[in-house]
Order: sequence, then C-alpha cells, then structure tokens
Amino acid sequence: MIEFSLWDMLRNLLLAGRWTVALSLIAFIGGGLVGLALLVLRLLPSVALQRFVAGYVQLFQGTPLLMQLFLAYFGIALFGINTSPWVAAAVALTLYTSAFLTEIWRGCVASIPRGQWEAAQSLALSFGEQLRHVVMPQALRIAIPPTVGFLVQVIKGTALASVIGFVELTKAGTMITNATLKPFVVYALVALLYFALCYPISLYAHGLERKLHAAHR
Repeated sequence: MIEFSLWDMLRNLLLAGRWTVALSLIAFIGGGLVGLALLVLRLLPSVALQRFVAGYVQLFQGTPLLMQLFLAYFGIALFGINTSPWVAAAVALTLYTSAFLTEIWRGCVASIPRGQWEAAQSLALSFGEQLRHVVMPQALRIAIPPTVGFLVQVIKGTALASVIGFVELTKAGTMITNATLKPFVVYALVALLYFALCYPISLYAHGLERKLHAAHR
C-alpha cells in the first residue's frame, strides 16, 4: 500500500479535475452547436426533418449514457479508426448533450406566443429572419436558466467516461483508492470536488431563473 497524505490525494484529484472540466466544456459547447442546428431543422416546415430530429432526441434521451459511451468507444473502431477514450467520450457526451439541449430549446421556442410568428410574417420576413430577429431573442432569455442548469448534468455525466478508461475525476479517485486502500477518504474528496464544480453553477442558474420571473411580473 502506498502512503498518500491528504494533500497528495487532493492534489492528484485536482489535476484530474482539469480533464473533467475540459470534457464538460467540449461536450457542452459541441452539444450546443449540434443542438442549435437540430433545433432549426425541427422548426422547418418539413415533416421528414421534424421526425428525424424527434427520433434523434428520443434515441439519445431514451438510452443510458453508459451504453452510448461503450458504443462510441467500440463502434468507432469498427470503421478502422484508432479511437481513444478522449475522442469517444467527447463524441458520446456531445451527442447526448445535443439531444437534451435541442428539447430544452424547442420548449423555449414553443413558449413564444404564436402571434409573434404571425407579426413577423406580416412584415414579410423570411423564416430565417423571423427566427433571428423576432423569435430567438425572446426564446434566448427563457432558455438561459435551464441551459446553464443542464451544464451541471453534463459535469456529473463525465464521471461515466471512466468506464472506457478516460482519466477524469472519478477514474483518478478509483486509481488512488486502489493505491491507498482508503476509499472513504478518496471518494469523499471526489464528491466534494464535484460539489465545488456544480454548486456555483446551480446557484447561478437559480438566480437567472428568479430574475426571469421577476422581469415577467
């Protein structure tokens, strides 16, 4: 058994925490870009595209993220591509995030009164101009709190990337536990670090939501 001081454990976990943050940002930004594209497709007056996006959302919301990580890690290799845990985790979490953000944003757009669309149409604006100048600015204010709040779920979801060998906070905790045989201490530190990452974001999201409700009064 290797002797680790409390500081040694915390220092190594903090180093691994950088990769948790990096993976979360990649998944959130990448998922946001994909989700925005899917949202636009969902809003187009095409039944085929609407069904495609709805199926995409149901697929990734209706299957465990753990299975998606396994399929990304082993599935990419079937095409002869030498993948890594980094690539597989980034791809799986990006697709997973995009499905949820698409649905969150679709609900925000749906909350905009139909009269706003009709007013934009009366000004002879194209579909893209209606979205860009009339609908999206209003939906954006509604979407910010749940979008920021969902980042917490993305951060916690990165813990599952440890099963494909990605060394983030949870994987580092397991490795340190195997070396020190002090699971309670190590995993307590892991939980505290996750809390330190997620709690400020949750507070910020709640604050945004309160401001939004106050603005509507």
